Amino acid sequence: MSVCVCGSGGEFEDCCAPILAGQPAPTAEALMRSRYVAYVVGNLDHLERTNMPEAREAFNRLDADRIVEETTWLGLEVRRIIAGGVDDLTGQVEFVFRYRQQGQTLMQHEFAQFCRENGAWRYQSSEINPKSPPVHVSKIGRNDLCACGSGKKYKKCCGV
Repeated sequence: MSVCVCGSGGEFEDCCAPILAGQPAPTAEALMRSRYVAYVVGNLDHLERTNMPEAREAFNRLDADRIVEETTWLGLEVRRIIAGGVDDLTGQVEFVFRYRQQGQTLMQHEFAQFCRENGAWRYQSSEINPKSPPVHVSKIGRNDLCACGSGKKYKKCCGV
């Protein structure tokens, strides 16, 4: 037995192998992980089979085959999961994968959408290099109370 390359820490035979063989993925995350493994092992049938119809139409098998041939896959990191559980109808998975092509080590960040089709999880679409919402920073004035909770004015406490 070997550890699955999807990064889950599970054994391949218990993790992604059944999904690659056609068993429905229990969650959107499990499907996403199995799709990464499909690229690693060159199982393009799994990629096509697990696409929603609109994604299936956009899937270019020749490009995917070229990517599989030219790429060394270096790892997958799941960053965030929104819904996509066993009882959900839709889910989103944010992830980053690293790879090597033509001597360069690269990474890709994606936020993927999944939904159920006839009870089975399917890949719908993804946004590459998603932007996070802007961060609003409020400026502390010299005469405001210090944020550390001391009860002193900022200028007499941490603002020194």
